[in-house]
Amino acid sequence: MDLNYNDNERAFRDQVRQFLKDRLPADIAEKVRGGRRLTRQDHDTWRQRLVDQGWYASHWPTAWGGTEWTPIQKHIFDEECNAHGAPRVIPFGVNMVAPVILRFGNDAQKQYYLPKILSGEHWWCQGYSEPGAGSDLAALKTRADRDGDHYIVNGQKTWTTLGHYANMIFCLVRTGRDGKPQEGISFLLIDMNSPGVTVRPIITLDGEHEVNEVFFDNVRVPVENRVGEENQGWTYAKYLLTYERTGLAGIGASKAALTHLKALASRRISQGRPLLDDPVFRRRIADVEINLRAAEISNLRIIAAASNGGIPGAESSMLKVRGTEIRQTITDLLRRALGPYALPFPEEELALDYGGDYLSDRYAAALTPQYFNMRKLSIFGGSNEIQKNIVAKMILGL
Repeated sequence: MDLNYNDNERAFRDQVRQFLKDRLPADIAEKVRGGRRLTRQDHDTWRQRLVDQGWYASHWPTAWGGTEWTPIQKHIFDEECNAHGAPRVIPFGVNMVAPVILRFGNDAQKQYYLPKILSGEHWWCQGYSEPGAGSDLAALKTRADRDGDHYIVNGQKTWTTLGHYANMIFCLVRTGRDGKPQEGISFLLIDMNSPGVTVRPIITLDGEHEVNEVFFDNVRVPVENRVGEENQGWTYAKYLLTYERTGLAGIGASKAALTHLKALASRRISQGRPLLDDPVFRRRIADVEINLRAAEISNLRIIAAASNGGIPGAESSMLKVRGTEIRQTITDLLRRALGPYALPFPEEELALDYGGDYLSDRYAAALTPQYFNMRKLSIFGGSNEIQKNIVAKMILGL
């Protein structure tokens, strides 16, 4: 395997860099680099610019408005976006439910839902986790009982990211009670504006409203909104989770954060010495960089296999575990690099002098919320403990 880009891939990288230079709004990039929460309008603005360029739906075939990029091109795009401070694409519609619809949905579903994802008319969220059914997703209890040409849905979903923005939710629901728990699950597409749907906020450790509880009280959902066959939703869920877990590895985001960490540690606070002069801290940075380089090479190997028709299996779990551990370590080191300045003071009262650069608004005031927010990564997409069980079973045969 050649880990170097060829001429076409380097030309594509240059094209991406020029697009980001010309079309990425400076105010949005500043928010991303400063760890600030983006508004819905910020996300919509960036989505529209990608759609106008024809670069929004990288996992889709061109017949439906996708790019049909190679895995290497997707990797280049992700890396450059992170390096330039571009927002991450909200994945629930374009990169999660859309691949399921493309693979398992019928023609009517493709024709109805896919254009609305591109246009932004549909903002999707994910209805998987429940109280008592997070890592053990097969234990879910939300019911969908058949009533003629509708299902009647009752139950609760939790940790629903950006559910307060969404008008659509894809849900795993229980439609069968015989056999193994995985055998009675179906995949439903539900309008969030349906009578009986209630969204309640969950305020997380960073003080933000990012996740929610969603309640279903006798919600009527047309049977035509079911993707694929009844009681086969576990198959579709596993297919979707492969996309989610690979994305959670966050190699590009970690590389950008590592660059930020090095820059921060090399600066002199007031009259003190740069933190990089401390051999213990320098070793910690070296350790995480070595692990990140190894994860990147593993990611490129998986990409190369996918280019030749391979499908990630346990590898996506391995990347998810290692990638999230690395990202958490980097945010921890960033917090340590600021020391007492990382305390969550009101930003207007904090002015941190890095040799003439006052970085309170861009870095210090946002670092503690970032640190807390990144704690979720080892749980999202299936906890890291569950991913290790998957690796043990699929690779080691345990």
